[in-house]
Amino acid sequence: MGKWVVLSFLWAAVASAAAADEACRDDAVFLRGDWGSARFSVEIADTPELRSRGLMFVEDMPTMAGMLFVYEREQPVSFWMKNTLIPLDMIFADGEGVVQHVHENAIPGDLTGIPGGSDIQFVLEINGGMADRLGIDAGSEMRHPSIPQDVASWACVN
Repeated sequence: MGKWVVLSFLWAAVASAAAADEACRDDAVFLRGDWGSARFSVEIADTPELRSRGLMFVEDMPTMAGMLFVYEREQPVSFWMKNTLIPLDMIFADGEGVVQHVHENAIPGDLTGIPGGSDIQFVLEINGGMADRLGIDAGSEMRHPSIPQDVASWACVN
């Protein structure tokens, strides 16, 4: 095994352990599953205006960054990539923060609707290919203060 592969594996293990113990913060989303865990620095889109703009016109984004779309309740959601300049993975989660669907590598500028499901309350957009690289899939759990802590599958402990 090459030294870069070993170093990448060690970094992922350390980051995974740190993410599991870190306190909830508005600017961070944590995900965990059989694959391990990860932390993403996020901006929040929790108003109609912020959700409609999303990551449009963003030319690049740090590796472990993204945007968390927060809806008032579970509902059907569909996204598109109008005016979006970078490929994105979209992670759709229900009101408990359980991932229901992952759409990988959405195509920049594509106007085709990307349905997330019928009972979605949270959508995390991250760099395209990152969900596959980390192993994020349906059934993974999301942790963030926006997820009602009395129903969250992975509640914040602060």
